[in-house]
Amino acid sequence: MAADETRQRISVGDLLEALRDRAIGALIFVFALPNIIPMPPGASSILGAPLLFLTAQLTFARRPWLPKVIAAGSVDRAHFAATVQRLAPWLGRVERLLRPRMTALARPPFEYLIGGVCLFLSIILFLPIPMGNMPPAIAICLFSLAILERDGLWVLAGLCAAAASIAIVWGVLFALIKGALLLLARIAG
Repeated sequence: MAADETRQRISVGDLLEALRDRAIGALIFVFALPNIIPMPPGASSILGAPLLFLTAQLTFARRPWLPKVIAAGSVDRAHFAATVQRLAPWLGRVERLLRPRMTALARPPFEYLIGGVCLFLSIILFLPIPMGNMPPAIAICLFSLAILERDGLWVLAGLCAAAASIAIVWGVLFALIKGALLLLARIAG
């Protein structure tokens, strides 16, 4: 698609159609990956909305589908091609680490459990929690790669990352609530 110069733009729907049976894992990866880098406030909510749909579909064994407003979203083909070219070496390195092993962990019914964990992490990612988008996004990326390649070892890595991200986000929330209560106590007293 990136090399097809007859296209002006590439939509999310085009990617969904082109990826067929690999679409759910690939699209989850595509929407989770940008959340790994620091982004302006609110960006995780924009990228998190499609993740909510996709991870819910993975949880309930549904075919990948996105609302028309999301599926119609597109990017200029040249920009898409440049992004693919920049990511290709990194994805090549990651793919060398991935291979089908312990495949039972990356297939149904465990795949639906992974979807449930990813759905929970997507909800956390969607919420406006300071620094709350990066740890869940890393775990979601690990899970999506595990599903794509049926790699149970990466499922286990995703579970470890999910547990760590929940602990980190809980710690951030705890600190925010504790700080707000201390501030209110000083103002009131």
